[in-house]
Amino acid sequence: MTRYFFHTGDGDQFIEDSEGAEMSDLATAREEAIKAAREMLAEKVLAGERIDGQVFEIVAGTGRLVETILSNLS
Repeated sequence: MTRYFFHTGDGDQFIEDSEGAEMSDLATAREEAIKAAREMLAEKVLAGERIDGQVFEIVAGTGRLVETILSNLS
């Protein structure tokens, strides 16, 4: 098991996940990140907030950035 951290940002602010979560592999971490991203984006849409430019980063416990998920509506 590897600990992954899920950071998010929108160009104005960046929020680092300080707790992370243990996942069996990167594919599982990516699935969780996409699920969380969808939920966060849906909440923003319902609130009438801008969602273009959202960034979701998956960082391994070693501190290495392993994947970036972008919301790009352009």
